[in-house]
Amino acid sequence: MATRSLNPNAVVAAALGGLLFGFDTAVIAGVTDALRHSFGLSPVALGSAVSAALVGTLIGALGTGAPGDRYGSRTMLLWVAIAYVVSAVGSAASGGLAMLIGFRFIGGLAIGGSSVLAPVYIAEISPAERRGLLVGSFQLSIVAGILAAYVSNFLIGRVIDGELAWRLKLGVAALPALLFLAMLLRIPQSPRWLVQKGREAEAREAIRQLSMGDPDRLIAQFRAGEDQGSGARLDWRRHHKPILLAVAIALFNQLSGINAILYYLGDIFAAAGFSGLSADLQSVAIGVANLVATLVGMAVIDRIGRKPLLLTGAAGTAAALAAVAAIYTSGTGQVWLLPALIVFILFFAISQGAVIWVYLSEIFPTAVRARGQAIGSATHWGMNALIAFGFPVVAQHMQALPFWFFAAAMVVQFIVVWRYFPETRGISLETMEEAVEGS
Repeated sequence: MATRSLNPNAVVAAALGGLLFGFDTAVIAGVTDALRHSFGLSPVALGSAVSAALVGTLIGALGTGAPGDRYGSRTMLLWVAIAYVVSAVGSAASGGLAMLIGFRFIGGLAIGGSSVLAPVYIAEISPAERRGLLVGSFQLSIVAGILAAYVSNFLIGRVIDGELAWRLKLGVAALPALLFLAMLLRIPQSPRWLVQKGREAEAREAIRQLSMGDPDRLIAQFRAGEDQGSGARLDWRRHHKPILLAVAIALFNQLSGINAILYYLGDIFAAAGFSGLSADLQSVAIGVANLVATLVGMAVIDRIGRKPLLLTGAAGTAAALAAVAAIYTSGTGQVWLLPALIVFILFFAISQGAVIWVYLSEIFPTAVRARGQAIGSATHWGMNALIAFGFPVVAQHMQALPFWFFAAAMVVQFIVVWRYFPETRGISLETMEEAVEGS
């Protein structure tokens, strides 16, 4: 495959869904305090307000897999882009908490959908030797969106006060959402998906548009993969190994505590005695560390492989989380809280952050890839919602307890990855099923 000539526009377009994913995930950290005071929320109510929007994310992840396999990832991503626009505008204009939660729910549908569809699309147009890097661009866009949300929250908080501030923080996402929609209109369907649907003339044109290489050779390769495939149904008997891997990597991704930390970063710093402005600045530092480490992870994922990165990350995040827990348990050493969280982010970003969407997009056959990705994404978001709800409730009684729990989960992850996870680096999607099932 002519890897050097691959048209980057399609990858960039799909990856923009990750930027909106990251922005919507992190922007809530800058409005939790405002929502608490505006609506008089208890810790339970605040957890409900944050996690209620994640219900949409779970439904979006579960609901887009089958349509993605039927209508194509690119077609469904168009609807995802529209949902992002509606959510941003509606959230900014909300007249009450219920209305805000409703529009955040729509945004959740978009986040869940993009977490399924964008990695699948990028994986299907990428050469095997660069698939980790290119699908990793989705994760890079996520952390860029997280950093953009933190910077946006900080800048808006500096110049605007009161209710208008949180409305603008939630509403600015409409601009990149419109760009996402415009770029999607200019890219084709996945050639692999088109061949799987018997639309070979369109596949040839898509291959040429994407500059993927020789259409005859690629279509023959895609056909061979379909001939060796295991049918169009996602079936436990035939696909139990990739299903278990997808569930495991998604569970451990959230059991690291990453999204609880991102959602409640301001509250975490406040509990350690930092002011609101200081917390915003330190959140930006966390976002920068996340971006830099993700770039490192992308640079090495196709050289080192997925499994070594996951093992390294599990060990590093466990140590960093234990350090955070020790700070809260002892009530001393608050000066080390930011360094410990940065170390956590660094190890998370180069490992689970860089690997999860790549791994999920690789391990299922083409005919059921979006549905398989949906299982992993739904597991990710379901656990996310549970932790987002439970974190403030548990932390109000003992701030250290969630971090001890997350650290222990990372130790378990190290053992599970070391024992059961196969390496997928450099394996073509057409031969991946044999590699995964034979491991």
